[in-house]
Amino acid sequence: MNYGSIKKCDIANGTGVRVSLFVSGCTHHCKGCFNEETWSFDYGEPFTREVEDRILKFLEPSYISGLTLLGGEPLEYVNQQVLAPFLRRVREAYPQKTIWCYTGYLFEKDILNRMMKKWQYTRDILEMIDVLVDGPFIEEEKQIDLRFRGSRTQRIIDVKKSLIEGKTILWED
Repeated sequence: MNYGSIKKCDIANGTGVRVSLFVSGCTHHCKGCFNEETWSFDYGEPFTREVEDRILKFLEPSYISGLTLLGGEPLEYVNQQVLAPFLRRVREAYPQKTIWCYTGYLFEKDILNRMMKKWQYTRDILEMIDVLVDGPFIEEEKQIDLRFRGSRTQRIIDVKKSLIEGKTILWED
């Protein structure tokens, strides 16, 4: 897996001050995407153990609320294979910090009903994520005053509650 960038102090992609990892590779190709260069799986730099260690170090300060995964598309299968063990390391080192993930996939249709049934990585990742912002960015639904999302069709989902309840529970701040 490659990554496009890492933001050490991000306040736009989740609650509090966060470390954000922008992975490479996306097959959605949403019209008006703010990060088109990350569509290519070859964009950026290789995501190595040294990069993982650097992110873990960035997460260390108490003022950092957690990690956010964006892209590109974190839930592309090739990215899941790398992110699942990395997120395990994050959870072990910082169980009190939250993990957010942005995806163009739909929670029920794509993730629960297809990916989770096919790939153990998906289940592993979902068990470690606290909040999922799902759905493709739709330029015609863009609204600049939405919190933590770009278009009205995207949802902010409380993953832990949703998995426990067996239905989609929207996140409440």
